[in-house]
Amino acid sequence: MAAARAFARPARLVPDPRGTPFTFWYALVLLGTSLYARYGDPATVSALLRGSSTDVAHLATVPLLVLVASALWVAGGLASPYALGLVLVLTALERRVGGLRAAAVFLGGHVTATLATEIPVGLWVVAGRLPETSLHRLDYGISFGLLASVGALTALFRPLPRAAVLAGVSAFLLLDLLAYEDPLSDWGHPLALLAGLAGGPVVRRWAHAREERRRPEGPRERMRRE
Repeated sequence: MAAARAFARPARLVPDPRGTPFTFWYALVLLGTSLYARYGDPATVSALLRGSSTDVAHLATVPLLVLVASALWVAGGLASPYALGLVLVLTALERRVGGLRAAAVFLGGHVTATLATEIPVGLWVVAGRLPETSLHRLDYGISFGLLASVGALTALFRPLPRAAVLAGVSAFLLLDLLAYEDPLSDWGHPLALLAGLAGGPVVRRWAHAREERRRPEGPRERMRRE
């Protein structure tokens, strides 16, 4: 029995189709698209990525399509640290709040950070501060949704672990900003993290309500129901 419990605890770190269906099936989709991006026809892959890009031009014409499609690809493929991070973070979050709510956190951060970074680009192009080619920049990936999920998940941690995780993630994001290799994504990452942190109180209520539903019914509760 003790050995079974010891095995079950690390097993909860990875998704499974019954306990964490959203994370499990989403991870399989990302595995498929990553393998296709690596081994598929380069011209077709390039066309699919361009068609999935949440650039200003696409957001102005097919916003819902690209907001969803852009989250089906991992920038950098399976070698990206974001791929492993997504599996671990979304699994933990889904086990605490449920699949639909974990998906809402992920998509909310993905959409919020995308719009917060791309809308200013459109305004700067209109104002003549950026060239029109900026309307068609390639922008896709899971990092915004992941960082929003990290921010939301830390709301369920105790103060010291929460501070340690946020300090480590913030240091990582600061290094990206200092490197300044992709300004829009680099600024979008902290915005996504803040979006997740802002939803912390709601996430705590979700986790508490889920825990209450799972708690075995005691004699007092049975008497009230009867």
